Amino acid sequence: MPIPIALGPAGLTLLSAYVVLSLSSFLLYGIDKAAAKQGRWRIPEVTLHLVALAGGWPGALAAQRVFRHKTRKQSFRAVFWCTVIANLAALVGLLLRWPGR
Repeated sequence: MPIPIALGPAGLTLLSAYVVLSLSSFLLYGIDKAAAKQGRWRIPEVTLHLVALAGGWPGALAAQRVFRHKTRKQSFRAVFWCTVIANLAALVGLLLRWPGR
């Protein structure tokens, strides 16, 4: 697949990071849901939030819908959406300072 010229190597790295973090987040939610069903050790919520904050929130959002996991606890959802907003704000800040913009 050709890389758009405007993306460049740094943009490709950023995009790759979002993909890897999203896949990781999706997997973590799946593992946590399975553990919850089986009464096993759970992944700490702070871990799920940190991965979302780092850029894995698209995968976390997909996993919440696919696994129907972490959708009822309002305190978790509130923090999750704060991580999404913080990540997007950081991304916009980065893109505004992007070289050659």
